[in-house]
Amino acid sequence: MKNSIMKTGLAFAAFLLTAAPAFAEPMQDVTHGPSLRSSVVITSEVVRIGDLVDNAGTAAQIAIYRAPDLGTTGMLRTAQLIETLRANQVIGVDTHNLKEIAITRASRPLPAKDIEQQVAKALAHRGGLGDAENLSLTFDRELRDVQLDPALTGDMIPVATYYDARSGRFDVLFDIASDASSTPAKLRFTGTAIETVQAAVLMRPMERNDVIKASDVSIERRPKAEVGSDGISLDRAVGMQMRRAMRAGQALRTLDLAKADLVTRDQAITLIYEAPGIYLTGRGKSLEAGTKGDTVSVINLQSKRTVQGIVVGPGQVAIIAAQPRILRPTTLAANTAAAGKTE
Repeated sequence: MKNSIMKTGLAFAAFLLTAAPAFAEPMQDVTHGPSLRSSVVITSEVVRIGDLVDNAGTAAQIAIYRAPDLGTTGMLRTAQLIETLRANQVIGVDTHNLKEIAITRASRPLPAKDIEQQVAKALAHRGGLGDAENLSLTFDRELRDVQLDPALTGDMIPVATYYDARSGRFDVLFDIASDASSTPAKLRFTGTAIETVQAAVLMRPMERNDVIKASDVSIERRPKAEVGSDGISLDRAVGMQMRRAMRAGQALRTLDLAKADLVTRDQAITLIYEAPGIYLTGRGKSLEAGTKGDTVSVINLQSKRTVQGIVVGPGQVAIIAAQPRILRPTTLAANTAAAGKTE
């Protein structure tokens, strides 16, 4: 019985061995030959075979081309690449019928706008300059976006800043830390810097005594040296009168303007007399010009008398009433006693 079981087991095992190929799936060939990639992104300064070809074996680390500039993409013809691969003993490459391969150099973009802001921050409050947002910078070389190596992950840190107040020249050196090296990258920028302020600027020529309207002026940023600390805002300029003739494009200053005259010389005006319970008006003529609040001489056309008044509105002058003299009680008593002695 025992021998029968052993024979049966051996026979079953033999059946499994012989039947296994019939039930098992065909084995896949896991060994692939070299094949081209349609596009690649690299971070180094050179292009290696392994960057372009999968399964390149020991040839993968061989450098064959210089990489494109940071942040740019170059196209490589497949036929040219195949010749280079053959020269390096890499054959039988599957091209997948590709005509060319796109090679992109990875980068960290540094926008020109960000660079300008960092330079302005480095110059702020140096040599008499004001806040960074009020600085106008002109660079010696046209400022463009900069493409940095991806390993340069640090901020722009100013390590040397020079500014000459007389000429406006600046020279700023920045360090940018790298993840791949203890030595930071350096960026240097030179040019001129001036501080600007908001100013009311004439849109058209203006003559002396012209009154400024809203359409006559606009707000622009102008060099502080041009405007000084005497600049005037748009709101304050409108309604003011020109003290002198000025050209279009000139920035207005406080000393260029005066309050507009509400009364002019020899102008027919309205005289106003006002007292508690009394309000009288009459006709008059101004003998001089004046703005609101000015004291001017006028003629009362009814009495022909010259009186003083205060300009209160366009063509309106309030007469300054003479104040009656009020005697103190002691003064009144003394006057009465003196009068009695005289009698």
